[in-house]
Amino acid sequence: MSTLIRNGTVVTAESTFPADILVEGEKIKEVRLGIPTGAADRTIDATGLLLMPGGVDAHTHLDMPFGGTTSSDDFETGTRAAAFGGTTTIVDFAIQARGTRMRDALDTWWKKAEGKACVDFGLHMIVTDLGVAGLEDMDDLVNEGVASFKLFMAYPNVLMVDDATIFRALKRTAKNGALICMHAENGSVIDVIVQQALAEGKTAPIYHGLTRPTTAEAEAVNRSIAMAEMAGVPVYIVHLSSEDALNKVREARDRGLPAFAETCPQYLLLSIEEMERPNFEGAKYVFTPPLREKKNLGKLWDGLKHDHLQVVSTDHCPFCFEDQKVLGKDDFTKIPNGGPGIENRLQLIYHHGVNEGKLSINRFVELVSTTPARIFGMYPRKGAIAAGSDADIVFWDPQADYTISAKTHHMRVDYSMFEGFRVKGNVSKVMSRGEVVVDGGNFLGKVGRGRYLKRAARGGAWAS
Repeated sequence: MSTLIRNGTVVTAESTFPADILVEGEKIKEVRLGIPTGAADRTIDATGLLLMPGGVDAHTHLDMPFGGTTSSDDFETGTRAAAFGGTTTIVDFAIQARGTRMRDALDTWWKKAEGKACVDFGLHMIVTDLGVAGLEDMDDLVNEGVASFKLFMAYPNVLMVDDATIFRALKRTAKNGALICMHAENGSVIDVIVQQALAEGKTAPIYHGLTRPTTAEAEAVNRSIAMAEMAGVPVYIVHLSSEDALNKVREARDRGLPAFAETCPQYLLLSIEEMERPNFEGAKYVFTPPLREKKNLGKLWDGLKHDHLQVVSTDHCPFCFEDQKVLGKDDFTKIPNGGPGIENRLQLIYHHGVNEGKLSINRFVELVSTTPARIFGMYPRKGAIAAGSDADIVFWDPQADYTISAKTHHMRVDYSMFEGFRVKGNVSKVMSRGEVVVDGGNFLGKVGRGRYLKRAARGGAWAS
């Protein structure tokens, strides 16, 4: 089926202009004013709406085992919620179990998504073991479209790897063109601080934040960038949360290094005080890195504005309060780490960024769609409104008022981190590969329609 979208205002990372969009099948065929009404099988009137490329969330954890439980959104509920929020592409994380091949993990995550994903998806690979064949495994996965690998400097004895492993992986990407994503916190030092807190009887959720200082994040960010510089490759810092860590990325970029970083809505809008909520409700805000002092918020917004930070993702990893977060009732280290947000990213960043004058609307599109598509090897198929791109289009009503609440969201979790937040600007319709999957609050897509994306390995250097 062909579709003509008329009378809307197209917003890309580069410009804003009135135009019609002609969609044929799954692709955009033409973008210009004055496309004749008879050119398509159907016409959609977008008067008063902004037409933006579908959101790209490059950091999600669906159906992920962690801390004796599993994240509450699977690929069906998580990607459907993403679509309601205007995100039409996600990149999730497969996890290599120690002592196994990365290909085994890739197959496992393909099976998790098969028949369930409602929007298109790619996969990063979390590396926990670079054994004898590990480097060759990386090359094989690049050929399967896994163009990025994540390594942890935190969670000792679970996910954390040593500097030698990190450096070997970085060096390998100089050959295979992949990009290394780093969870940058000094896990060994943090573990000492955590054990001391527990010995002193400090078990409440707030101590999750107090035992993970910003200095531990900044040190690890600095070390990640230093190793990448020695290896001669780019590096991408995930979920950066503090001014101290941001300064290390800014300094590297000022020196011309290809260092990239993302932050998330929670680090832009929430602070450590949330973790002091009574009746164990602070556990709702336990994720890693933790929430920081309020003084960091404005600095991160400035980082987005001035391109010291390049991407806003969610790190969506939900656990229900009533039967999952409660696992850490008497010990904050047993609270499953993660929070929900895949549905609210565009609403929050548009309202608090564009409406409040912190970001231009074009920078907004750049942060939530175009740059993550570029960095992770999907542009211009994703992240663009242009001839030949996938017809992933968000119809955005800039006048729509909306109140975020667990009562109305579509994520499979019993609370919202942003409960009661009022925003202006929201999704009206969402098109994914030429198909209207969300319209007026109704999901019209078919479960399982999402496709696996084989991403190009480019290492992120082109995005600088």
